[in-house]
Amino acid sequence: MLNQDAHLSEKTFADDIATAATRDGFGVGAIEAGKADAHVVVLCADLKESTRAEEFEKVFPDRFIEMGVSEQNMAALSAGMALAGKKPFIASYAAFNPGRNYEQIRTTIALNRVGVVICGMHAGVSVGPDGATHQMLEDIGLMRMLPHMTVIAPGDAGEARKAVLAAASAEGPVYIRFGRAPTPVYTTSETPFQIGKALVLYDSEKPDIALLATGALSHTALLAAGSLAEDGIAATVLHVPTIKPLDTEAVLGAARRAGRVLTVEEHQIAGGFGSAVAELLAEKHPVPIKRLGVNDEFGQSGTPNELLSHYGLDRRSLCDAVRAFVRP
Repeated sequence: MLNQDAHLSEKTFADDIATAATRDGFGVGAIEAGKADAHVVVLCADLKESTRAEEFEKVFPDRFIEMGVSEQNMAALSAGMALAGKKPFIASYAAFNPGRNYEQIRTTIALNRVGVVICGMHAGVSVGPDGATHQMLEDIGLMRMLPHMTVIAPGDAGEARKAVLAAASAEGPVYIRFGRAPTPVYTTSETPFQIGKALVLYDSEKPDIALLATGALSHTALLAAGSLAEDGIAATVLHVPTIKPLDTEAVLGAARRAGRVLTVEEHQIAGGFGSAVAELLAEKHPVPIKRLGVNDEFGQSGTPNELLSHYGLDRRSLCDAVRAFVRP
């Protein structure tokens, strides 16, 4: 059953549910954060329209810095600004931020434990026609390995806005992953968001499987749970927007109740969200686990729906994977 405590949209399962890109949530959230705190600044590497950083520039032109195509300098400058008391958000495509400036993020931001918010836009295969070079599928792994780094993958545009606001007041560096493609907005203004906390979206009295998802694919897992219920398979769906620090209590609780876990993410299977869950379960509560994601491949050009289907990350593929896992 749908978890009413989660304050999800009444149209969560409807075909006409509203959609918006999570990057749009950044644009709205950055303005709100800027109004709440005069120390908030936004830096962008020549992609202010695509990243929605231009929304902040319109309201706070004196607190917006266009760096040009210089992601490494953007990271290093933001670290200095943070040490001087500012709260910088740095924005570019995830393929370049953290893809191109990883060493500067590691050495100037994470090592110094400064409060820079790294915004990786257009992550995942659902960027679509931009192709393999721009479809960042390794960023979660890169960032969660860094000491002191918080890693967040919001589920929809509304939660992305909340993540931006939370990051603005967080201690230490934060990485937030954003998408380009419009995805279902299934949360509401009342849906809780807290860094480090997961959210039960759907539950069953005696679940056969725990579906653990992050990012926009949490909605896909929610839809899959409804389809699986019609097939006699009971699921619990745990949305995990904060990949680091992981909500260990919620993950272990779901694993104990269901006895079987399937993770899903728009990212490489190696080193990502599923790996974080597998590491926790291996040490604390070993259960059978299956990880869905991109399996040691780069992306390719196509529409978002075509690519999600190709990589087995659409609702039908997720249901098929669960059936094969539960009923081998």
